[in-house]
Amino acid sequence: MNVQQASFRDPAEETGAPFIPDRSSFPQRIAAVVAAASKDAEDVDRAARFPQKAIDAARTERLLGVQIPKAFGGDGASIYDITDMCYALGRACSSTAMIFAMHQTKIACLVRHGMGSVYHEALMRRVASEQMLLASSTTEGQNGGNIRFSSAAVERAGSEISLVRNATVISYGAQADGIVTIARRDGDAAGSDQVLLAITKDDYTLERSVEWETLGMRGTCSAGFALKFTGSSDQIFPEGYDKIHAQTMTPVAHLCWSSAWAGIAAAAVERAQAFIRKAARGAGGQMPPGAAHFNVAKMTLAKLRAIITANLDAYAAHEHDDRALSSLDFQSSINLLKVEASELAVETVMSAMRACGLAGYRNDGDFSVGRLLRDVLSSPIMINNDRILANIASASLMSAVPASLRD
Repeated sequence: MNVQQASFRDPAEETGAPFIPDRSSFPQRIAAVVAAASKDAEDVDRAARFPQKAIDAARTERLLGVQIPKAFGGDGASIYDITDMCYALGRACSSTAMIFAMHQTKIACLVRHGMGSVYHEALMRRVASEQMLLASSTTEGQNGGNIRFSSAAVERAGSEISLVRNATVISYGAQADGIVTIARRDGDAAGSDQVLLAITKDDYTLERSVEWETLGMRGTCSAGFALKFTGSSDQIFPEGYDKIHAQTMTPVAHLCWSSAWAGIAAAAVERAQAFIRKAARGAGGQMPPGAAHFNVAKMTLAKLRAIITANLDAYAAHEHDDRALSSLDFQSSINLLKVEASELAVETVMSAMRACGLAGYRNDGDFSVGRLLRDVLSSPIMINNDRILANIASASLMSAVPASLRD
């Protein structure tokens, strides 16, 4: 057991009583993580280091396994709960929020598509009890953000399997307790015939191949690695990746990422508001020149939150309807959410910086927006917006134009 796992204490061990999850505790628990993340955010960014204290706090508060069903030791948190947590963390530390969002996307795949599998159900129990952190490996070689095509293939020898993968990005790969990764079903399979695997760090090795020196999101530690894995065929999810991608991976990722970006945008608006208030007080109530930009920032943040909540409602309403989740309308909408949310988030932070003027442009001081801007600029690039728009162009043409406001 590693040091991080050893810090976990099951309440049942101390009281003898079974652990009973309490959803009403979520606000207090995430507040504790937000406090740790806020305190460390500047140094995490400056040193491009993993936000260890924030993730340790998430372990202490049992939030890494919060989405695991109660039957397997978790809290059974909903997509609404998870996205609210991503938003709260985004206001505190962008890197912590994105790590949490990516981890929870992998947990969603495990929960939705691992039921009935002895291995995956056991892994759910481990995540809940040990508060394991799961990373994602979907990008490889020259494929960029095209995660519906894999070069690496699963090699099979009876019930034993192996995988060698040139992963150009594995966010927090060196710090994770396990990785959820995709690959071709076997050596003869087409690049789009993919499977999803859940592997733990005692089954694989990572050899760093690409460093992580970036403009923003520096604490995600998204270096590249050569991934070498040997394990059991039981670690392959029972359902094909095409189904997992459409029904869980894409919608949950885009909802969680967008919520984290909205949190970053909200933090920038909050700083702009504080600056405008201070400037107005100092000028006897006269609004500073940047006040108009503050109004724009508030307006774009409202748009951003509205588009996220609309898509949240749509996903929650059809979360267990395979046909609805695979429909052209839903797939177009959830992909466009990522595009629109990322653009609105950048627009919001830019307006907040212009509202603050030089005080926002500076890297020191209470009104600095620099780190938030650098972090949010990653949002249109993560699975590049141009790629998404090109991929869904045909589907968008086939999707009907709504006949009313609530269609």
